[in-house]
Amino acid sequence: MPCRARDEANHVTETVAAIVAAHRAGTMIPAQTVARSYQRIREHNDPAIFISLRDEKDALAEAERLADPALPLYGVPVAVKDNIDVAGLPTTAACPAFSYVPAQDATAVARLRAAGAIIIGKTNLDQFATGLVGVRSPYGIPRNPVRGDLVPGGSSSGSAVAVSAGLVPLALGTDTAGSGRVPAMLNNIVGLKPSLGLISNAGLVPACRTLDCISVFSLTVDDALAALAVMAGPDDADPFSRDRPLAPLTTFPAKLKLGIPKSGQLIFFGDRKAEKAYGEACKRWQSLGAELIEFDLEPFYETARLLYEGPWVAERYLVIRDLLASSPEAVHPVTREITIGGARPTAADTFSALYRLQALRRVAERTFAQCDAIVLPTAPTVYSTADVLANPIELNSRLGTYTNFVNLLDLCGLALPAAMRPDGAPFGITLLAPAGRDTELAGIGRVFHADTGLGLGAKALPQPPLAVLAAQAGPHEITIAVVGAHLSGMALNHELTTLNARLLEPAVTAPDYKLYALDTTPPKPGMLRIEAGAGHAIRLELWAMSPAAFGKFVAAIPPPLSIGTIRLADGRQAKGFIVEPAAIHGAKDISGYGGWRAFMAERVKA
Repeated sequence: MPCRARDEANHVTETVAAIVAAHRAGTMIPAQTVARSYQRIREHNDPAIFISLRDEKDALAEAERLADPALPLYGVPVAVKDNIDVAGLPTTAACPAFSYVPAQDATAVARLRAAGAIIIGKTNLDQFATGLVGVRSPYGIPRNPVRGDLVPGGSSSGSAVAVSAGLVPLALGTDTAGSGRVPAMLNNIVGLKPSLGLISNAGLVPACRTLDCISVFSLTVDDALAALAVMAGPDDADPFSRDRPLAPLTTFPAKLKLGIPKSGQLIFFGDRKAEKAYGEACKRWQSLGAELIEFDLEPFYETARLLYEGPWVAERYLVIRDLLASSPEAVHPVTREITIGGARPTAADTFSALYRLQALRRVAERTFAQCDAIVLPTAPTVYSTADVLANPIELNSRLGTYTNFVNLLDLCGLALPAAMRPDGAPFGITLLAPAGRDTELAGIGRVFHADTGLGLGAKALPQPPLAVLAAQAGPHEITIAVVGAHLSGMALNHELTTLNARLLEPAVTAPDYKLYALDTTPPKPGMLRIEAGAGHAIRLELWAMSPAAFGKFVAAIPPPLSIGTIRLADGRQAKGFIVEPAAIHGAKDISGYGGWRAFMAERVKA
């Protein structure tokens, strides 16, 4: 690998964004990056991180077959928590007696692959995703790479450690009670907990089906958002999925209002270092221009108690009821003790808790009516592995102080590194907002993380400069995606410019489309949407125009073309050109070119 020495010295290809850029520029190729991950896994030598690894030759072969550099995750190695299906690799949920080999990928994994990601292996977890500590697995306890005596955090222990240690730049976790956020803090990385239903849970072993979500671990917020964008979207295979189009990533707002708990309401269990770090994080937000507004945290604490003291434990019990009855010894003793309690709640208990939860959701709505988001410690303190093994349930519960209520209240969350304490332990904060505000949290969170100047992960790699956000359409403009002769510099571009449309940015579709060369004069492409992830990513341009101009433009579009909704690789949607399915019969499939401009350039050569 001729570029490895330069890469290792300068850390220039550690983030997803840098890896994709290097692959597109040709300074590294996907197979080199994948081989680098396997080599790092061997050198790191912690067998408790991965439960199973994919055969390296198979992963390299898949990387070598990648042919479209426009893919948003082109050649990015990814690790997957072992309660999420990856075709051909066992899904164990950290319980060998539960193990099965799925025939197909989970929807989220399939969408990552379609976006160019290469799956490396399945990571360790607290058994059946029950725990926030990362020590409840028969496959061992992953070493915390930031400070070796600390628990790695759970339940997504292996995924968080793999990213922090630099083995992969991106990993999937899951989050029901904080499993995508607590490990992020303990490993000095970003943990994105999306809105419920934003990512399909098809192919996920459930913990609590009504509360589960697949989460993302990465070194930067932008990397996490890139992964979210390709996975987000409704899925008929998951009845809990929701159609929540991602809003564009926006700049830091001029008048940001953040909620913080009233004085005296925060609990740190005597950890003065954590308390001080939270206070300093709040001051950092103020220095960035945020106004801090106090709110009452007590209803959120009450909601958190419902998760394990209420009937939701019955959902965990339901998943492994048969295993508990037939082979109780196959279940980790702590997991068994927690889960078996789910057999006790009655239907009356469940409805009573649901009624109370609905009232608490109304209280939370009133809180968020006063602020854009709330900011809390991700966890109130840190614990050593030895401490947790000696007191497994109580200390685990403490780590969920600020996470257990989030999914019950239908919030989205973003866990961010905030400080390295004097004792070498990481401290983090979490932004929370109502469902659907995922990109709003990302927009402010990326600025906060950059402002800390903290090194990334366990290696404390230097943070890259924040990417400049693309121009946005104005509040009274419509964004339109053009894919063919209306592209800048091409035959029909004047139809846009004469209507005073302005170019915003080049963009790429999600890999859900096929592109055809239609038999028209002048030549035109037809873009057809097919099954999600089963097509190609097509290059296009985004233009902004006034509603009046948009109306004139659309009225002049001749059949078989029409205007529909285009799904972009980063999760956004825009109005754009699509073709009627009947018109593609006999048309040439040019999807492999990745765009109309590349096809026309090749045609000129011919």
